[in-house]
Amino acid sequence: MGVGWDFPHILFCFQKSLFLSKNRNKVNFLEFRKSFIEIGCFNTHQILTLYPPFSSNNLTRWVKQGLLVKLRQGYYSFPELRGQPDFALYVSNRIYKPSYISLHTALAFYGMIPEAVTQITAVSSLKTAEFQNDFGLYTYKKVREELFFGYEPKPFGDKTILFAHPEKALLDLLYLYPFYDSPEEMESLRLDEEYLANDLDLARMEQYTVRFNNKALTRRVELMKKTYGL
Repeated sequence: MGVGWDFPHILFCFQKSLFLSKNRNKVNFLEFRKSFIEIGCFNTHQILTLYPPFSSNNLTRWVKQGLLVKLRQGYYSFPELRGQPDFALYVSNRIYKPSYISLHTALAFYGMIPEAVTQITAVSSLKTAEFQNDFGLYTYKKVREELFFGYEPKPFGDKTILFAHPEKALLDLLYLYPFYDSPEEMESLRLDEEYLANDLDLARMEQYTVRFNNKALTRRVELMKKTYGL
């Protein structure tokens, strides 16, 4: 046998090769956290861009250890961000694109309805979807692409959150929930009459209603105006 190729040396080389093979894709969590904490909500594409040999086993391990939160397939965040105001709203925009906050969540945000909203509601041009994670329940209602309008970015630190205008949030609700077709159902919305009288932009609402080009929605809008004396 040649010099330096005794059995212990061969075994050592084999074990070293095996160790390197198993650990070449491991990333230190503190280094990983430093790279993504400012982003807050990130996906596997972003991870692979920064760490090309990254293994998904790292994510599985960190989720089990409570170091990461899985938001949906391929999207993650950090558990300590749950206490950050409005971060859950930011997540809604990030995990399903394109989408914007609308319907009950937007109406509550603007103070148009009194009820606390137990889920985060959004509108998307993609198919209707729902995701449950540690940050909350996220629901997305589909609208046709030509109805995907009437939203704006609102500041969230150095980021933004896409929110429906108040008028569009109300129209989205009346369009997607057609059972609001009687005075009793309209009253059950408990829209804030002071907000409607002082803050709702009726000209914008009229403009948006025309863009929907939907006779049933137009009737519900007129019923809403009559019910609340607008």
